[in-house]
Amino acid sequence: MNSKRRILTGVLALSFAAAACGGSDDAGGTGGDTTGGGGAETVDGLAGTLVGGGASSQAAAMQGWQVGFQQANPDVTVEYDPIGSGGGREQFLAGGSTFAGSDAFLKDDEFETSKERCAGDGGAINLPHYVSPIAIPFNLSGVDSLNLTPEVIGGIFANQISNWSDPAIADLNPDAQLPDLAINPVHRSDESGTTENFTDYMSQTAPDAWTFGAIELWDDDGPGGGEGGQGTSGVVSAVAAGEGSIGYADASQIGDLPAASVGVGGEFVDFSPEAAGRIVDASVRLEGRNDYDFAIEVNRTTDDATVYPIALVSYHIVCLQYETQQEVDLVKAFMTYIGSEAGQAASAASAGSAPISEEVSAEILVSLEQITVAG
Repeated sequence: MNSKRRILTGVLALSFAAAACGGSDDAGGTGGDTTGGGGAETVDGLAGTLVGGGASSQAAAMQGWQVGFQQANPDVTVEYDPIGSGGGREQFLAGGSTFAGSDAFLKDDEFETSKERCAGDGGAINLPHYVSPIAIPFNLSGVDSLNLTPEVIGGIFANQISNWSDPAIADLNPDAQLPDLAINPVHRSDESGTTENFTDYMSQTAPDAWTFGAIELWDDDGPGGGEGGQGTSGVVSAVAAGEGSIGYADASQIGDLPAASVGVGGEFVDFSPEAAGRIVDASVRLEGRNDYDFAIEVNRTTDDATVYPIALVSYHIVCLQYETQQEVDLVKAFMTYIGSEAGQAASAASAGSAPISEEVSAEILVSLEQITVAG
């Protein structure tokens, strides 16, 4: 995993024309247009049930993918349980699902476990199908915009900045009527790739304020304090219900809550698919497992003020080899649809995500073509 190669300019450039920023009230909601973006190709003779689970950030997108794919292939049922990234990887590695959705790629020890879970000896691969900004929603009466630097964000979630009237916040927001009110930082209570992405951002950009590194499980590894919410929907609900609360969640799922603008290069950047997508152009694809894995190390420390630096790259994790031809056919067909122009348009319509580029889609297709029956 030490060998890295920089992705060529434009390889991960995202096509934003189709990315109308839709919304979902929560991870299990039905917000947005789940039928937009066109349908899948019909695959002759395809039938059966495909079981997946994992990242709640993908839940709205998954609804669009399920609708488009199942309409074209009515003898197929796609099930997806948004139990969180950690739970999804654990379930997949235990053999309880055919694929996993995860906001973090497989760790080295998980990859080794995948060699035992999957047929053959190739293990599993990570496919980056879903790109979205992570927003920082907040709930303050009379305040609908908020500027926060990385150091202040890290200080809030590390419980070092505990009141909204703190000068560190007030100096960044001279026109806001900030109350003398305790800050309630809301975090995920379950193992979460969204948490890992968010804490990785704080660790890289504000290491003096956030000293805990990139973590997936807050209650065990984080600073303690604050309020925990189960899944994306739990965090959004807790922020919406509590005056003085602030949290982090997939931007497509925060509903009507306002979100903080993030300090980059001396300016403040709002989240958007376009701004989040620009961070991926400078990212690094990791090597060392096999030629078909597509794990990406996202660059968090850009000084480019056109970039929103808290971008979530969410993966689908699949085996290179399965026990049966039915599993192979279902996985290849569904994952091919997800990475296609129609599948990415469906995700953009239902979840407000940023479609991956044609170049990345083509590279993912090369990986999918390698999936076979063990023998």
